[in-house]
Amino acid sequence: MENGFKIIGFDADDTLWINEPLFRESEMQFCKILLPYSPEDETMKELFKTEMQNLEVYGYGIKGFVLSMIETALRVTGKRISTDEIGKIIGLGKSMLDEPVVLLEDVELVLEELRKKYKLILATKGDLLDQERKLKKSGLLNYFHHIEIMSDKHENNYRKLINHLDIEPHEFLMIGNSVKSDILPVIKIGAKAIHIPFEITWQHEKIHENHVDDEFITVDKLSDVLNIL
Repeated sequence: MENGFKIIGFDADDTLWINEPLFRESEMQFCKILLPYSPEDETMKELFKTEMQNLEVYGYGIKGFVLSMIETALRVTGKRISTDEIGKIIGLGKSMLDEPVVLLEDVELVLEELRKKYKLILATKGDLLDQERKLKKSGLLNYFHHIEIMSDKHENNYRKLINHLDIEPHEFLMIGNSVKSDILPVIKIGAKAIHIPFEITWQHEKIHENHVDDEFITVDKLSDVLNIL
């Protein structure tokens, strides 16, 4: 990869630490709570539909996820769901917020090596308090020159970030697990990106468009980045 980079941006969830499995586990528990009212596959479809309808209102994060679960539960059960069951759904969200942050393999090794040559930033999306909480728990804060928590990750979001950093697009490299959010928008504004797939991808982050293989590099794990840069 051609290198004239001044700043490297890292996604957080499922790039630096585990995130999506927590949501999947809560979804499964949610479906079990609603099993007396609805089959699991139907509940999952309804929950995803609610989440998509609510993204513009709640954004990304655990609190919005809990509100979408409650809304789905009311709709699926015809408002017959009990207060005890609503309490269990709220409890799922609180449990997620209490979970420790589990770093992926070699994260600190990679950050330690790369910060010797580049300025590192965290560029993630989600709920501000939620992401700040996870970053604090992660112990990674001191590796980053700048923290950017976006409401979403579109081309304009990255343009604003690059302008704020006072660099040209070709001087920026983004590393992340989501082709839709971390890779394609970055490529489209003239920056570079490295994709590190995670074992689980949220349905909303899956893409159906074709992309050219040489538009970006895909590696198996984060430590492979050190062989490229």
